[in-house]
Amino acid sequence: MTMNDPIADMLTRIRNANTAKHDTVDVPASKMKVAIAEILLKEGYIKSFEIEEVDGFNNIHITLKYGKDKNVKIITGLKRISKPGLRVYATKENLPKVLGGLGTAIISTSKGVITDKEARAFNVGGEVLAFVW
Repeated sequence: MTMNDPIADMLTRIRNANTAKHDTVDVPASKMKVAIAEILLKEGYIKSFEIEEVDGFNNIHITLKYGKDKNVKIITGLKRISKPGLRVYATKENLPKVLGGLGTAIISTSKGVITDKEARAFNVGGEVLAFVW
């Protein structure tokens, strides 16, 4: 079966593994997914990730992050915003704030895949890919 939205698939795999309290999750790799994983790592939502080859295909091996015990989740929500059927763009003037600035919006811009805070600093807009909080 073909996959229409690989970014939504990645976010769903992370959300499901987080809900099931798994330590790790594997996601098929692409440049966009690696950029999203780098943002999640930089913002402190995941412990680590590495790209590994399995049967000739590259996978991203993501290690999830929890609080003192696994009942305290660092990622409380992941939401795909721009979908293949309805793309959502934001200009530099109206970049979204997630939970009043407590969460992170992942935005694809001409400067690459960056957070909403970085987009404000670069003074650029782009496609709003996802919200993480």
